[in-house]
Amino acid sequence: MTNEFNTEIRSLKMQIAKLQLESKLRRNLASELDKQKQIAKNAEELANEKSKEIEEIASQLSKYLSPQLYDSIFSGEKKVSIESEKKFLTVFFSDIISFTEISDKMDSAPLTKMLNLYLTKMSEIALSFGGTIDKYIGDSIMIFFGDPESKGKKRDAISCVQMAIEMQNSMKKLSKIFMRDFNLPYPLNMRVGINSGECTVGNFGSDKRLDYTVIGGSVNLASRLESNSPSGKILISEKTEFLIRNEIKCKKFDKIKVKGINKSINTFLPIF
Repeated sequence: MTNEFNTEIRSLKMQIAKLQLESKLRRNLASELDKQKQIAKNAEELANEKSKEIEEIASQLSKYLSPQLYDSIFSGEKKVSIESEKKFLTVFFSDIISFTEISDKMDSAPLTKMLNLYLTKMSEIALSFGGTIDKYIGDSIMIFFGDPESKGKKRDAISCVQMAIEMQNSMKKLSKIFMRDFNLPYPLNMRVGINSGECTVGNFGSDKRLDYTVIGGSVNLASRLESNSPSGKILISEKTEFLIRNEIKCKKFDKIKVKGINKSINTFLPIF
């Protein structure tokens, strides 16, 4: 009897010890799970904070890039590297006549406000027509159609000229506002030049600083057309006129001589 009793006691003690060990393991496991949950929670909060920081940085960067280029880069369609390609584009240049003369007489605060109002309105119009804003140089604006998105040569040219017409119409309204709010001595007028043709488009610069832009003779011609454009008008090349003639009426203007091109260039004025 005594031996059997002692055996039962030892068995019970072993079971109790086993249960105590299991209980301790459960407590330790529960404690470790709580720690891991807290670590995961902290990691999630940190990831959310970093994500918000990245979104904020991306939002700031988007202001320095055209929406089309921004989307192409962040979607992975375009690489941020020194590369370029030949494409058929329609290129737009504009500036405000006598703006330098006016700006020299204005204080910096009202000048900045007026210029930003102008550029904001013109940019809104450009983006609504699908244009890629290349750059601002003071009051001058450079825009092109056909990269990184294109609707075809004709539709790109038509969109560009329609954009220019909308800009000129908006400029008439803005000019009245500028005269009233900034005490300008006379109305501001814009001139525009547009050309269509083969261009080299891509990233140019160095490993430290790149500029997404277009270069080539077709770009230079668009710039020359802008400088020869009558006040408040849109001067386009023969190539652009050919692409848009079924949708936008134009009248023939003067022939112009452009450096680097042997023959004179036929030019046209869209009617609006």
